[in-house]
Amino acid sequence: MWANDTWKDYALLDASSGERLERWGKYILIRPDPQVIWNTKRENSFWRAADAVYKRSRSGGGSWTVCNIPESWNISYGALTFQLRPMGFKHTGLFPEQAVNWDWFSDIIKGAVAQGRKPSVLNLFAYTGGATAAAAAAGASVCHVDAAKGMVQAAKENLRLSGLGDAPVRYIVDDCKKFVEREIRRGRKYDAVIMDPPSYGRGPGGEVWKLEDCAHALISLAASLMTESPLFFLVNSYTTGLSPAAMGYMVMQAMGNRGHIDTGELGLRAEETGLLLPAGASARWTPETVQQKNRRNK
Repeated sequence: MWANDTWKDYALLDASSGERLERWGKYILIRPDPQVIWNTKRENSFWRAADAVYKRSRSGGGSWTVCNIPESWNISYGALTFQLRPMGFKHTGLFPEQAVNWDWFSDIIKGAVAQGRKPSVLNLFAYTGGATAAAAAAGASVCHVDAAKGMVQAAKENLRLSGLGDAPVRYIVDDCKKFVEREIRRGRKYDAVIMDPPSYGRGPGGEVWKLEDCAHALISLAASLMTESPLFFLVNSYTTGLSPAAMGYMVMQAMGNRGHIDTGELGLRAEETGLLLPAGASARWTPETVQQKNRRNK
């Protein structure tokens, strides 16, 4: 399991009975998590003193039932700064488990920059720009694509807060599949692709799609945009029915069965118990040249 242990402004304090106890900066939040299927003692005193609690409704959805927090506040990860806010469906605007992926591809980008390359990265389903900020800070130019205008605006603010307001980033509000198809027709190429598609979504005509049904086509389309000397291809998923191994197989096939694939779950370590809470999965593809450089640097 891939887990990040370098966060200072975020911590998973505990997890029990379907909920997470988390520290986001100076605020304590309790949020539901379907992966927490165990029932351990809630000995951490913050379970009874949280600043915000999100409760699911029996009729679907949910709401913040306790919310003694500001409308927004900032936290940092290294040199990056992100604005958080309590959103619908328990979200805060950031997925802290993804920091382990940010560190991974940032090292690859920095290595390419050191060799005189100017890497271009396509970030699809890019949300509020965590990966965009990490890639830009490492020295890449980024095309940030998300269908939600509000999320793209949040990404712009996060890059501004991180001192990357003038970084070479294109912000695109569009359906990711349609955008990729247009990029193919335009003949545009990218050195790296990041994909973080939702489990469920709606197409431009309102049609409902499930990631399990669309993942192979999406990955194959995006892979066709890679340059002749690609750096990496990263796919993230929070869909329980899509295993890391299945994602890895699809990426490897899309990349012509060349290069190297690593797959695994992402995790968050609970301070109270030391357990690693499963928090999504990733498939990471790199060419053999990147693998050889990584082995030499170890």
